[in-house]
Amino acid sequence: MRILYFAWVKQRVGVAEEELSPPPEVRDVAGLIDWLAVRSPGHAEAFANRKTIRAAVNQDFAGPDHPVAVGDEVAFFPPVTGG
Repeated sequence: MRILYFAWVKQRVGVAEEELSPPPEVRDVAGLIDWLAVRSPGHAEAFANRKTIRAAVNQDFAGPDHPVAVGDEVAFFPPVTGG
């Protein structure tokens, strides 16, 4: 699974992307966030407030219950506003 991080999420995690193999029990975006949050102090800081994180799976916006699978690209980023 390819995990991408953008903006302050990337700064806190310390990398722009990772290739990871989550365990089989990680089945959705929320489970992936839970799993990532314990990988390092930077991950924990980035995912400490779930309300400030948005996700996309295979370049489509995705909510916490959206499924994830091997081979997916999952991006995490702060909320985006337009103007």
